[in-house]
Amino acid sequence: MFIQILQIIAAVGTILTGLFSLLKPEAVTGFTGLRPEGGRGITEIRAILGGFFIALGAAPLFLNSPIAYMMLGIAYLGVAVVRGISMIVDKSIIQSNVISLIVEIIFGVILVI
Repeated sequence: MFIQILQIIAAVGTILTGLFSLLKPEAVTGFTGLRPEGGRGITEIRAILGGFFIALGAAPLFLNSPIAYMMLGIAYLGVAVVRGISMIVDKSIIQSNVISLIVEIIFGVILVI
């Protein structure tokens, strides 16, 4: 039961991240390093960091299936692996990347259990 609550929290956190990116795309610059340039850049942030994250977080809640939560967890762990490698290769071991990596690993593990 406790793990299921944590999984719901992770899914809701994913949705909230998406909503923030959708509604305030210019505000993600400080944390992600992405800079929206013109309408195209803002649309991309709204679509990918907004819409995609909202859909990824909402799917397990809507489907109410352990497999859906696991899929979201695998996605988080995949992002964490690439981020971890990229942080070393690109020499980008900075606070926002470390925080993102930790959250991705925690959410990923919670969601795949």
